[in-house]
Amino acid sequence: MKVTLDPERCVGAGHCVLSAPEVFDQDESDGVVLLLDPEPAASLADAVHEAADLCPARAILVAGPDGLTA
Repeated sequence: MKVTLDPERCVGAGHCVLSAPEVFDQDESDGVVLLLDPEPAASLADAVHEAADLCPARAILVAGPDGLTA
């Protein structure tokens, strides 16, 4: 699984950090998402997909073995 971001779309809602804190953080100055791990372990897949699904700005993209999924 590979995670990419479009930080310009981020609105700083923070759902990603709550869902997958091992993978996402927020910039303290503006709240924009930061990617801590662009290729997280398979054990974090559910949390990463939840983060992408909950993102109101659709700033998180997840690619896996079956292609683009979120």
